[in-house]
Formats: sequence, structure tokens, C-alpha cells
Amino acid sequence: MFGVYIICLAYFLFFAESAGRTFEGRTYHYNLELFKEIRRFIVHRRTLGFWAVMLNLVGNVVAFFPFGFFLPVLYPKCRSFLYTVFFSFECSLLVETIQLVSKVGSFDVDDMLLNTIGGAIGCLVFFWMDRVRRAYETKEKG
Repeated sequence: MFGVYIICLAYFLFFAESAGRTFEGRTYHYNLELFKEIRRFIVHRRTLGFWAVMLNLVGNVVAFFPFGFFLPVLYPKCRSFLYTVFFSFECSLLVETIQLVSKVGSFDVDDMLLNTIGGAIGCLVFFWMDRVRRAYETKEKG
């Protein structure tokens, strides 16, 4: 499932024409000011429309939720919250850098923040589900 997730994420981030991912006539786009794009989407939410705001703000969180969930499942070392948050940030940094260099999408520190939050939430859900599973197993044995 993690492999399918990575393939779908890569497609959406780098190749989906419906998300404006084209190679024609692109220039470098970047945002290095934290909260600049988040603030822009909130301030101009009526002009941009509900779906554009949701896709940008919530979509960036949701996109990395599975990453934060599957990482501790696949790699026991990542059962540390800080490791998972760090790797979520690293992966987001890699994605944003590839988008900048390839001129597909833009390098945006706000996206990195939202992606990292998504990874952190996914990790917390993993911890919660693991705790529920262990409690259930203990109850079944007892």
C-alpha cells in the first residue's frame, strides 16, 4: 500500500495536468516566507473559492498523512514521533526541491510546513491505533 501511495503522490505532485503540472514555458516559482501563501489563501478565500483553498491547505496536510502513518509501520526506528516528523519534513523538502528544479509546481515553505503537519498527524494516528490494538490483544489474552 505504501508503494501505491508513493506512486500516486508522485503522479499528483509532478505529472497531473489537472493540478497545473505541465512542462511548457515554466519558470522558477518559490516562496521562502513562512505563512505567506497560507495567509493569502485565507484572506482571499472568497475570491479563490472553497475548493482551491481546501486543495491547498487541507490537501497538503492530507497528502502526507499516509506517509506519517506508514513510516512507523514499515520502519521500527520511525516509531519515534521525532523521527517520523523529521523524515516527513525531509521528504517534503525533497519534493519541493524537485518541483523547483524541474519547474513543475513551486518551492513553498508553507507546503513543507503543511506536509510535515500531515506526517505528524499520520504518526499520531498510528500511535493511537497501535495502542488500541495492544489493549485489545491484552484484553483477549486476559
